Amino acid sequence: MNIEAAQRDFRDSYLDGAPGVLVSALAWFTAGLVSIYQSPRQAVIALLVGGMLIHPLSTLLVKALGRSTKSAAGNPMTRLALESTVWLIFSIPAAYALSHFRIEWFFPAMMLAIGGRYLVFATMYGSRIFWLCGGALGAAAYALVVLGAGPSVGALTGAAIEALFAAAIFLRSRGRAGNLR
Repeated sequence: MNIEAAQRDFRDSYLDGAPGVLVSALAWFTAGLVSIYQSPRQAVIALLVGGMLIHPLSTLLVKALGRSTKSAAGNPMTRLALESTVWLIFSIPAAYALSHFRIEWFFPAMMLAIGGRYLVFATMYGSRIFWLCGGALGAAAYALVVLGAGPSVGALTGAAIEALFAAAIFLRSRGRAGNLR
């Protein structure tokens, strides 16, 4: 399987990755609300728990939208997806530890880790929009730290960025051949 076929298979199987970005946005939004109505420390836990639910919930959404969620046997992008997930999991303890020194830095740290993963998605899906998404998360993380923004602003910023990109990716997916079945 060549790289273009592998990327096309991933785009077709997972609706260009849009459901995962949308579910991730909802996890960030939930963390933002928890930060406002409960506490920033509970918001950290909300994002971590929400992050664990991204794959299963996005899989359900992809299936509800008529896709298989199964990539072709031997697709090398499957291994890249797993490897980038492991890298993200390895990044979480650093963000969590940072939150014990400056709670407001947890969400920007997670934006950097997740933004870095989206850069890998650009290769997995063959779509430059993930470079933009990763770059937007990275730039927002930097701005949030420089501006001294609080945890709720950080979480809601992550939610807004991912929601905008989820919408853009869904629209792009619908516009190409083989759209929603």
